[in-house]
Amino acid sequence: MLQANVLLALAAAVLWGGGDFSGGMGAKHAATTARNPMDGALRVVLTSHFGSFAVLTIIALLRGDAFPHGLPLACGLFAGVMGGLSLTAFYIALSRGAMGASAAISGLLAAAIPSVVSIAHDGSPGWMRMAGFVIAGCAIWMIAAGENPEAVPASTGTMWLAVGSGAGFGVYFVALKYAAAGGLIWPMATARIGSLTTCSVVLLATAVAANPHLRIEMPGTRRIGGRRIWLPRRAVFWALATAMGDTSGNLLFMAATRAGRLDVASVLASLYPASTILLAAWALHERPTRRQGLGMLVAAAAVVMITL
Repeated sequence: MLQANVLLALAAAVLWGGGDFSGGMGAKHAATTARNPMDGALRVVLTSHFGSFAVLTIIALLRGDAFPHGLPLACGLFAGVMGGLSLTAFYIALSRGAMGASAAISGLLAAAIPSVVSIAHDGSPGWMRMAGFVIAGCAIWMIAAGENPEAVPASTGTMWLAVGSGAGFGVYFVALKYAAAGGLIWPMATARIGSLTTCSVVLLATAVAANPHLRIEMPGTRRIGGRRIWLPRRAVFWALATAMGDTSGNLLFMAATRAGRLDVASVLASLYPASTILLAAWALHERPTRRQGLGMLVAAAAVVMITL
């Protein structure tokens, strides 16, 4: 019988993959009214995280949950800062068209960093799981980095964005683990406070840097047809879809870390590139290659090894 943290982590991977695909699509549509890719990606992240923060706060208040204090609060806020910056970098990489390579590099680092922390803190998970972790890493690369004739070649700058986002996601996972000690809903809401604050400051800074004489109204807005616009309608739709997938995945991941080891949860949740690739195949007609199909079978074998 599958362990609870395994099931929760795999469910988080499915939802994260969908959220990342939606974020990449949102960033593409936002680019039509943005000064630059970062500007558009930041607006997508801010819209997504504001929507999820509002819903999480309402749920926490209705449930009467206690607001976290001390380490859980600090870790929640820090997770939000890292998550906001990492998502922005990741969405810029995705919006450039190199979805596969970006997701692969980001996924590998996101799995590796929490695994090292977990093993250092909790000890070795056993040789079978360690082998499963290595095989899962291979699966992540095979799934996400398979060559696709319709894909845009990844530039050096895009790869550095993927590396930075992957390292940030790894730190984000670790911070969420400790934030989850204070519950699920409020810690996730405090993470959104951190990401909203960070991304707002970055967006304002980029807007001022691009135009020192910019009149501060709503940073990132544009005038289209005589009216201000924050995001095109399609970008708003994708941002809200991102909020639903990303937030649900985060809550499931936090529940997985409470139910079992951080390394197991982070490695399995980092299989999310499979969902991103499958959605790209369905929506964008980017057919998975044989290598990607084999990678999904390898991922299934890794899940079995980690579960045993």
